[in-house]
Amino acid sequence: MEKKFNQVYQFKISIDDINPLIWRQIQVPETYSFWDLHVAIQDVMPWQDYHLHRFEIVDPCTKMKVEIGIPDEEWMDTKELPGWEQKIAEYFSMENNSADYIYDFGDDWYHKIKLEKILARDKNINYPVCVAGERACPPEDCGGVCGYENLLQAIKNPKHEQHRELLEWIGGKFDPEFFEPKKIKFDNPDKRWKIAFK
Repeated sequence: MEKKFNQVYQFKISIDDINPLIWRQIQVPETYSFWDLHVAIQDVMPWQDYHLHRFEIVDPCTKMKVEIGIPDEEWMDTKELPGWEQKIAEYFSMENNSADYIYDFGDDWYHKIKLEKILARDKNINYPVCVAGERACPPEDCGGVCGYENLLQAIKNPKHEQHRELLEWIGGKFDPEFFEPKKIKFDNPDKRWKIAFK
């Protein structure tokens, strides 16, 4: 059952340390948890959600940075808060409008999240929605920023020693400039949570 909401949060999400910038602009319900936002980011990039993630944001009550994601029960000193219990509306505001999102603690994809606007809900729109964006997301498990740069060099240059191997690994073709917002499909975050944790 859909939770009722009157406002939507418009975020710009961009991947750090890659030029030209890879970015997405999305609108999500104000009722979203950080888990829901995580699922939307995975879908809009799109990543494959194979790896762990974490948000880092200032708690407006304590003015201290907090970590929100999937707590690891094996580490007793973990301070990470469960994303499905933390609402974005309790942290994000136009005064507290930025956060970091880290995906894959091996490749370390750092994303900047910026709350751009809080808008009235348009009842003719099915949220979440991708409003805009540019450039393709790096392929999963390509080795982080350095690995991605090497991948692009290799597939562009037939004389590169890894050209054939990486072209085959990526499925025969990859256009780093292509992104079509209208082709984005968003998964149900509740369904995704049940698959992951039940």
